[in-house]
Amino acid sequence: MRLTKTSRDYFISIMWIIFSSLLVFFTIITSFLATLTTSTSPALHPDELNALGKIATTLGLKRLNLSYEDPCRLGTLKIGLVSKSDMVNTISCDCSFNNNTTCHITELFLKSSSLSGKLPPELAKLKNLCRNYLSGSIPMEWASLPNLTYISLCANRLSGNLPTGLQNFKNLTFLGVEANQFAGPIPDELGNLTTLTGLELASNQFTGSLPSTLAKLVNLEKFRICDNNFTGNIPEYIGNWFRLQRLDLYASGLKGPIPDAVARLENLTELSISDTTGIHSFPNISSKAIKNLDLSFNKLTGEVFGIKLAPKYTYLAGNMLSGNIKSGVFLNSKSNIDLSYNNFSWSSSCQERSNINTYRSSYMKNNLTELFPCAVPIKCRKYQRSLHINCGGESVTTTNSSGKITYQADNSEIKAATNLHSKNWESVALFSDEELFNRQGRRIFDVFVQGKLFLKDFNIKEEANGTLKPVVKEAKAVNVTDHTLEIRLYWAGKGTTLIPKRGNYGPLISAISLCHSLEQHLEKQHTNYPLIFGVTGPLVALILLALGLYAHTRCRSDKNTRERDLGAQGLQTVCFTWRQLQAATNNFDEANKLGEGGFGSVFKGELSDGSLIAVKQLSSKSCQGNREFVNEIGMISGLNHPNLVKLYGCCVDKNQLMLVYEYLEKTTPLWIAFSSLLVFFTIITSFFATLTTSTSPALHPAEWNALEEIATTLGIKRVNLSYEDLV
Repeated sequence: MRLTKTSRDYFISIMWIIFSSLLVFFTIITSFLATLTTSTSPALHPDELNALGKIATTLGLKRLNLSYEDPCRLGTLKIGLVSKSDMVNTISCDCSFNNNTTCHITELFLKSSSLSGKLPPELAKLKNLCRNYLSGSIPMEWASLPNLTYISLCANRLSGNLPTGLQNFKNLTFLGVEANQFAGPIPDELGNLTTLTGLELASNQFTGSLPSTLAKLVNLEKFRICDNNFTGNIPEYIGNWFRLQRLDLYASGLKGPIPDAVARLENLTELSISDTTGIHSFPNISSKAIKNLDLSFNKLTGEVFGIKLAPKYTYLAGNMLSGNIKSGVFLNSKSNIDLSYNNFSWSSSCQERSNINTYRSSYMKNNLTELFPCAVPIKCRKYQRSLHINCGGESVTTTNSSGKITYQADNSEIKAATNLHSKNWESVALFSDEELFNRQGRRIFDVFVQGKLFLKDFNIKEEANGTLKPVVKEAKAVNVTDHTLEIRLYWAGKGTTLIPKRGNYGPLISAISLCHSLEQHLEKQHTNYPLIFGVTGPLVALILLALGLYAHTRCRSDKNTRERDLGAQGLQTVCFTWRQLQAATNNFDEANKLGEGGFGSVFKGELSDGSLIAVKQLSSKSCQGNREFVNEIGMISGLNHPNLVKLYGCCVDKNQLMLVYEYLEKTTPLWIAFSSLLVFFTIITSFFATLTTSTSPALHPAEWNALEEIATTLGIKRVNLSYEDLV
């Protein structure tokens, strides 16, 4: 059956109507289902949503967007901050209320967000606010919430005394206020928090002794009070915390000895008791699970005993431990071990290992070789009088007013307690304000030079008055013995250890420069002589060419000026060439010299026709005298008297200024008159020239008239006072 064009168009129209109807139907159905799904999805309770807005304002969170989507559904807060690797922004909710339609917040983490407000009393479900910039103290309103079990407020600006109201947090299992500004004694009431499993009070300014009420905290698994100003001895009751896994007491201010009960705790995995006085012998540690043992810088004496297998990280540096180390617990271990600065005896067959720091660990420390008892004999191929090291970076060359300094690279990735030898030196072992919480970071360490304390409790941030600012400490008059210079950067357990991240602490310097006191040890700048000659040669040639052209132009200009001046005076004189006068005076021979005037010498000469002449030669070393020369020609050519010498002519050739007179014998009265007039005319022309070339105001009219009378008396007939103002 064949369809006509009309029927085919009608069929297509019917199909289009059906398709459109189906499309509208499916759109309505899907929209309806989406509405049902949305309406049945659980949402945060409106009261808590409003409270969340208030909390954001108190915390200093300015760009929170609660209308974007339900926070419980997102699992995070929409705060408009650039997400970073260490930033934590999570929210946990319980949505089992009202037939799974209503949610309540159970946990809220805002970590490393640089919040600058205060702790909000409105909601105590902020489980972790570590690494922010919050100030104030812990709100006591939080104690009314029965489900509050975890408070982490590390690395903020919280200050004041630790609140006694903390005893009301009955269900609290963790309290962390490390790296804040709390001060004063620990309140006795803290001992009532018997459910605590973690208590971190490190890096504050607490004082006094630990209260005896803390003995009730038998559930503690982690106890960190390092970097404080406590007093008294290490409490015996710590030995009753049988669940304790981590104990950090370094630089706490407490004194030894270490109670035997503490050493016998069998669940310890980390024990750090360093920089503590009153500890004399190595403790008998019972725990077989210990992984991190730090007993450094306690001045322990005697031998190491009780350890069959060295913990993964073992730090025993800075003591006076002794005994013969042959093999076993240390030499065959793969752990990172620091035995530096002790008095051990080493076998001659021992071999140096990269994971064991043996620097100055032997009782024999008389020469460079014995500083590393297990190393092969050290033979220095050359001794350096200067050395520059870029600590923790690539090789860098800097330039100052004296030259260049190249700082050698120090970019090796090393682990704890590692020996590192470089070509020219031996390795002895960051805060910024980009994030607000970084401002709370503190690096404090000591610096020893040649075994003597140079800087005590050096706080690099305070010394530089900020971050990323240079500060230079210079040690002068350092004596170097046995070709060895020792610089020791010693971390005494003070300062923060978790900013910007956990594990960032200890000495931090940018570079070390060693220079001999009598020399300036800077690298000589390499001089590219071909390049210098290639550039300066053509430049000098151009300068000389320019000077030659300038001199030639100046000479032509001077000659033209003289000729113009002669023409302006209306003078018609004989112009001699320089060669004529040179021949006449026998090249201006000193034997023909008659005398010397103010502007040059006078020579006797004889022209080719036998006429005797007197040639006055003006100096050619400067342009001074041009005006005087013209004036003298003008006055003398105007004189006509039987008793006066006659002017024959002049010479303006080869930059020479010469006047040619008739010659008179020195003994005749006419010569005397000539000489007197010559001196007089020289003085007068100098005076006129000075007046002519001066830029001062015009000559007084009365002196103009007097000058005319002087010229008339002298017999000057063609003086032109209207030519130019004499001044």
